[in-house]
Parts: sequence; C-alpha cells; structure tokens
Amino acid sequence: MTQHKHQSAPTQFVEANGIRFAYRRFGKTGGVPLVFNQHFRGTMDYWDPAVTDGLAKNREVILFNNGGVSSSSGQVPTSFQETGANAIAFIMALDLTKVDVLGFSIGGMVAQEITAQAPDLVRRLILVGTGPRGADMSTSRSAEIFAGTYDPPEHLWLAVHFSPSPSSRAAGLAFLKRKLLRQDRDPEVSEEAAAAQREAVGKYTAPGEGVLAYLRDIRQPTLIVQGGNDVIVPTVNSYTLQQNLPNAQLIVYPDANHGSFYQYPELFVSQADQFLASARQGDDANLRLSERLPIPSIVSATGC
Repeated sequence: MTQHKHQSAPTQFVEANGIRFAYRRFGKTGGVPLVFNQHFRGTMDYWDPAVTDGLAKNREVILFNNGGVSSSSGQVPTSFQETGANAIAFIMALDLTKVDVLGFSIGGMVAQEITAQAPDLVRRLILVGTGPRGADMSTSRSAEIFAGTYDPPEHLWLAVHFSPSPSSRAAGLAFLKRKLLRQDRDPEVSEEAAAAQREAVGKYTAPGEGVLAYLRDIRQPTLIVQGGNDVIVPTVNSYTLQQNLPNAQLIVYPDANHGSFYQYPELFVSQADQFLASARQGDDANLRLSERLPIPSIVSATGC
C-alpha cells in the first residue's frame, strides 16, 4: 500500500452541506486524525510540508479547502461561524467522530468555532497566529502588506509570515522552496472568496461587551503558538486567548512573525507532537474538572 506524503497525497472529494469539499489525507492511521484549517487566501498547497509531513509521522493528517475556496465548490461564507459549520459538516462526512483540530490565522478563528459548535467532536486544539472574537487588530499591518507589490509575487508571503531579520528571511526562503515543490497544485483563491474572508474577519474582530465569554466553554486542551511580533494578527491576541481559555498553554517563538511555526518547523512539530500524544489526566472522563491537569503531563502515553 502506497504511503503518501504532502507532495503525493491525491486530492479527493466528499459532499456535505451542498458543498463538494476537496481534501487530502495522509500519515499514520489508527489514531485521532489532525484536521488543518488554512489562513487567508490559502489552499491545501499553502501548508509547509515540513510541518504536515512531520506531524503525519505519528498520526493521520487531513488538509482540506473549505466551502468556496479553490477546488471546493460553494461560496465562502461572510462569517466564521458559518465557515466553522461547513468544516464540521466536512469532518462528519468523512465518518469521523473524534478529531484534533489545528487552525492557522483565520483558520484558527474557524477552529475555535468548530470547537464551540461541536465540542464532542474535538479532542485537542492547536491555534497558531490567531486571535479570539473581538481581537485587537489596531496594530495589524495586514491591509498594508496585502496591498503591496512584490517581485516575485510569492514574496508577499515573506512579508506576511516572516520578520525582516536575516535569519527569519532565510527561513522564509526555505519555506517557499518547500511550499512550491508539489506539481499538481490547487487553483488560487478567487478575489470573490478573498473578499468574503475579509468581511468575515471584520465581523469576527468587531469589539463588543462580553465578546470573550465563549472561550470559557472551550475546555479542550489547547496549544497556542505565536511569533514574538505578529504583524498580521498582533501577538497580544494570543495572550488574550491563553488568559481566557480554561485549558490553554502558550508558546512564543523569538524573532518570529505570523508564520512562526514555518520558521521553526522542527521545533513546532516536536512540541505539537508532545502536546497531542502526552498522557493527560484531563483525558479521563471520570475525573472532576478540579482534578484534571490543565496541561499535558510530562509522563508519556506509555508511562515512560
């Protein structure tokens, strides 16, 4: 049986909610799969193979384009609550009853909505370069960066994901090389879809009284990963998430921007692997909430 990786996993399709979802799945089967939710204007080909293949060594990885994005049919909703509902429909169409969820940037906002709407479906949650409802975007340079001109155009993603330092830029160029290796690539995101995503961001980040209250109900173990200076979704929002989620830990990478896990892929994979695989008292449904450890135990799942 062929063991596929990021570069070779075939694109498959499944229908749910009137949408024909494009997806790819690869990695070690038999455990809880990890479902990836992508950033603004991103497709399945925008993930870093160093991250996806790294995590696929110990679990099945599922990449997909949500409704209206690239090779999936339908329209992009103008709210992340609707996008999250579409993601839930996709997961359930694969006959999955328990998943881990990773979300990057606006994908992290969608990942929170998946977890809030279907708490029994999600085991653990990884949020990268993202923020909560009502996120503080006052220092974000997102509009400026995406409106810029880049030569070559792909260097937009250096400005989005990496800091200007020589070491971060070198990591960014290595990321772009890895990212572009796959030959049969998804179509790019349409301007119509991008406009809907922008509208959803505006609605999601709008301030309001009690806007963070929903976070108290997301009790899944959560790993938050961020760069020390995220110019797209400002770093302060990750602190807000950590302070308001009942069961969250935060990792901040130095000299890193929005795509911090692409700058440190091996370190991220190691830490995410530990988070997803470690034995936790919180996984024991017989324990009262007050008896559960809020973070993964240092004792491995094998007790070693």
